[in-house]
Amino acid sequence: MKSKKFWSWARDADENDGRILYLDGTIAEESWFDDDITPRLFKSELLAGDGDVTIWLNSPGGDCVAASQIYSMLMDYKGNVTVKIDGIAASAASVIAMAGTKVLMAPTALMMIHNPFTVAIGDTEEMKKAVEMLNEVKESIINAYEIKTGQARVKISHWMDAETWMNANKSIELSFADGILEDAKRRQAEEIPLNFAFSRRAVTNSLLDKVRPKTKPEPQSEVPDGVPAELLQKRLSLILH
Repeated sequence: MKSKKFWSWARDADENDGRILYLDGTIAEESWFDDDITPRLFKSELLAGDGDVTIWLNSPGGDCVAASQIYSMLMDYKGNVTVKIDGIAASAASVIAMAGTKVLMAPTALMMIHNPFTVAIGDTEEMKKAVEMLNEVKESIINAYEIKTGQARVKISHWMDAETWMNANKSIELSFADGILEDAKRRQAEEIPLNFAFSRRAVTNSLLDKVRPKTKPEPQSEVPDGVPAELLQKRLSLILH
């Protein structure tokens, strides 16, 4: 039985024919615990080419084991990995985002981190084992967040306990992301030179040129020798204004 794919590949002519990986939707609808076809297929497709890879990520999360394997494959990949979050990178998807050489978020995008959870059935011993397992899974997830952000493990643990939601600015502030995903149209507009610089003297002269023809010329008078320069400047100022 062929596993469901939650990813797809494409080429981007605008990025030197670089490859684009789309991770959209729930990660691993069919668990990677018992299915080695899914990670094997993903790895074969990832390594089928070389060069830089751009990942468009929009996922509410999913299987933490699948996320861990994808994270490891991307971290080990030889080229640069740019993660662009255009919707949401929550739960396990946020772990995958941490593998990005650069992580960019749309102004409207969200990232969410929280504690892992599972379903357990059994006696008290089985419950204790489940708790221990979840604690270890949490520590492994913190490893990825710590490597990317440089934040203290205690802080990250508290954020996970509180189920922390972060918009793009907050993600950048806490180092979960590196920048805002720019709008190409706006960037092009910003690159157009603005010719609004003006000379104050030029503006003044232009206004004076409009006023002078309407001003009745004063009779010319000779300036006697020895008149201070301050008086001449004051007289000129009165004429111009």
